[in-house]
Order: sequence, then C-alpha cells, then structure tokens
Amino acid sequence: MTVVAGVDFGTQSVRVTLVDSREGPLGSGVSPYPVQRTPSDPDFATQSHDAHMAALVEAMRTALAESRVRGADVAAIALDTTGSTVVPVGRGLVPLDDYYLWSDHRAKDEAARITEVAHRMRLPAIERCGGVYSSEWGWAKLLHWLRHTTRRDEFVTALEHCDMVAAVLCGITDPAELPRSVCAMGHKWLWHEESGGLPPEEFLVAVDERLAGVRAALGGRYRTSEHLAGRLSPAWASRLGLAAGIPVPVGAFDAHWDAMGAGIAEGDVVNVVGTATCTMAIARTAANVPGVCGVVHGSIHPDYVGIEAGLSATGDLFEVIATRAGTTVRELSQGLDAYRAGQTGLLRLTWDQGDRTVLVNPRLGGVTLGWTMTSTMRDELFAAIEGCAMHTRVILDRMREHGVPIRRVIHGGGIPQKNEVLNRVYASVFGCPVLVPTRPITSLGSALFAFLAAGTFATLEEAQRALCPPYRTVEPDPQWAGVYGTLYPLYRSLYFGMGEPSAAPVALGGILPTLREVAARQRAG
Repeated sequence: MTVVAGVDFGTQSVRVTLVDSREGPLGSGVSPYPVQRTPSDPDFATQSHDAHMAALVEAMRTALAESRVRGADVAAIALDTTGSTVVPVGRGLVPLDDYYLWSDHRAKDEAARITEVAHRMRLPAIERCGGVYSSEWGWAKLLHWLRHTTRRDEFVTALEHCDMVAAVLCGITDPAELPRSVCAMGHKWLWHEESGGLPPEEFLVAVDERLAGVRAALGGRYRTSEHLAGRLSPAWASRLGLAAGIPVPVGAFDAHWDAMGAGIAEGDVVNVVGTATCTMAIARTAANVPGVCGVVHGSIHPDYVGIEAGLSATGDLFEVIATRAGTTVRELSQGLDAYRAGQTGLLRLTWDQGDRTVLVNPRLGGVTLGWTMTSTMRDELFAAIEGCAMHTRVILDRMREHGVPIRRVIHGGGIPQKNEVLNRVYASVFGCPVLVPTRPITSLGSALFAFLAAGTFATLEEAQRALCPPYRTVEPDPQWAGVYGTLYPLYRSLYFGMGEPSAAPVALGGILPTLREVAARQRAG
C-alpha cells in the first residue's frame, strides 16, 4: 500500500487528492484563488503566484485532515496546472509579475506576428501546432509582457506554471537546473526535440528584437513526466506537512493528466469539459493536424504522440449566460431535461472568448441566430450546450480527417459529472455513445504520475488499470441525432463562413427558416 498526493491547479482553485494504491482516493482538499480581470479589457486575466502557493498549502492540509493520512506517509507528489499560464522571473526565479493566465488573450497582435513570420520563414514548428499561433500560448504572452513591462532589465527567464510550481517545491533557483515540461513547451512554445528544440534565434529576432537572447534564457532540463523535476525541499515539506525528499515528477497541463485519469488509451478522445474544453487524443504516430494546439510526442502519455484541441470557453460561457439572466447555472438549468433537440430555434456559435481550435482566431465573438419574441435565457443556455457540442464535433471531424483514430469518446472534467443534459446532447450530436467516469477524476492523473515516481507501478497502464474508475454509457437519442443531422451542416457552414477572414460569402437565406421549422416540429413533439 502506497499513498501519494495528486495536485491539480485549475482556473479558479487547486485540488489536492490523496490516493491509496489499493483503495483509490482517500480524501481531498480544495482552495480557491481569484482571477484578476478588468472591465476596461475583456482579454485581461492574471493570477498571483503567492495566492496559488498559499492555496496549495491550505488544500494539502485539508486533504491530510480529511483522509486521516500522516504527511510522513505520503510517498510522492505530482502537480498539473493550467496552460499556457506564463510567469516572467528574475534572479532566484522570483516572479517579476503576475501569471498571464491561459485565458488572457491580450497577446493577439503578438500571436498574429509570430504566425506571419513563421510562415514567411517556413518554420516547420508552425505546422506542428496547427498552422496558426495562438494568443493563449507562451511566446505571444512573453512578447506582450516584454513590449509593456518596465522591468526588462531584471528578466532572467520565463516559466510555464507547471514548471514554476515544481521548481519552487524542489527549491530550484538556478535556471540551468529548471525542469521544462515537454507537454508545455511542445504544445505552446514551438519546441521540438528532433528539430533542435526551440525556434532559432534568427526567427525570434525577426518576430521582434525584444526576443533577442530569450531562446538561450529558456534553458533547463526538457523532460517528459516519467522523469523527476526534483525532490521536495525541507522548507516546502514543512509548509505542506509532508516528508522532505519525496519525488516530484516533471509536471504537465491539467487537461493532459485529466485525460490520463479518465483512462485514455490509443483510439480514445477525452473531452475534458470544464471552464474551457480540452479535447485530447493519443496515438503511436500522428501527422500534423491543421488548427489543433499541437501534435507532440510525450505530452499526454510519455510513450505516445499527444494531440490537443478544444474550446476557449464552456463552463465559463454557461456562467456568463446565467449571470446575464441574474441567476446561477444551477437555477437556469432547471427544466433543461425536458428540452428536445433544436426546440429553441436558436443556433449558438460559442466564440464568446474567441476560437481556440480549429480556426485559432481570438478576434471572434459569440453569435446567436434565431431569436424570437418568446425566446428565453434558458433557451440560450440549451443552445449554448448544443453549440459547444457541435463545435467539438468540428474538432473531432478535423482529427479524423488527418488520421487520428477515434473509437471511443470519453467525458472528463467536472461538468459531465453533474450535467446529464450536456452528455445526452453531445452523444446525439456526435452520433455515438459518450463514456462518463463513474466518479470525478480531477487530480487522479497527477496521482498516476506520482505513483510512477514512487515506483509503486511499473507503467502508467498498470496504474490506470488499478485506479481509473469504470464508465457509465450515455447513448445518443436516435430522434435527437436526426435533428442534429439537419442542424450540424448549418452550424458548420456558419462556423467556417463567419470564422475565416478569407472565407467566401455564406448562403444564409435558408438557415433561419430551417431553424424555425425544426423548432416547430420539436415543440409539437
């Protein structure tokens, strides 16, 4: 019997789960931290490093108390985080500013510049990340900071959150000793081992002279997560109530390890549906997929190629709709189980926070077609669920078109655990069953890697077989699937027709009549 700590830093809170190698999860602790926003700029989203670390301490203490485990008996700790969440640091790896949260989209111009120069200079890495660089990713955020900071002369390096927290816990202060997650750097920083690592200095300087020398500053130990970042320092062992010297593996992104906790295998797609959605797949080999967030060897499972895509807002979008209605998602969701596919007459393009994939266009905004004098905010919430499902189908179609095997669809993340309407809509839009883990898997993926670091299991597959929960199956509704067979082509034509700047004009004349005809039939039962 071995007990480890799995840690998941999400957008609004950190969860620590203590997991027994035989009994599974023993207890958890959750501690929140704020997202700092400003009414003057909807693209602004930052977080405090100190708030994150204080929350980790609180969540760990709660998990130890709830599980009645002695801290000295915890054999390893592993941590995942949101990404690309970036922090510039100075001497001693002390943060020079708050984190640029993954959902901070201020770097739109910087991302467009990187994309333009990468294609002009024929940088191979741009094709591995889908052909378009995103404002959510590392180089764009760092360049935005360099363009607007007054502390450039103090800059030593920049880190992804997963690498920052691992370095802090291990007491690492030398940039040359930094752990660098292949998951983070491969998907968000154009890193590719076989091509020499990071993009060449010539390219970076062509993007902006402020990036001169930054490539050399991003040194360290680039590793997949079966390797150790280090061992827990005495100072942080004391703060967390754990034993000093326990192993800390190289971290990764939360959605990637959530996919592992959901039991991902080759041929599976895991939709991690939470604040946003990450759509994850693994394959022994994979070609580049236009519009996805990267095709990176070792990013989800160290022995496979990881493919990531997703939506910039899902749960966040539902929250915004409820807030506009002056209520909560829980309250607004009451009665949705009585809705039928397409009955609202609304078609919702869920671009309220831009498009992560497959258009990779942060300059878009949400669109709802089909409003009538009787439409309600509850109708819009249902239409947003349908829109998120259809957007996800666009992603699955793109993956299939480029050879990614998809035999099962699994729903990870927090929302599918408590929203059966969403699961039913998604299954019906996809036209295939959706598998939902029978218990929450947040931070379980971290625990799997902690067990690997502790030597409890020889392989990740062995750990998954021992600890990943079974599934319940949500079947598509045949009648709903037929309705979505009518609506999805409309959604797809609008998605590409309105979302691509160079797209030819879309024939719109038949869309609203079709929406009303479908709605009338559905309301009539």
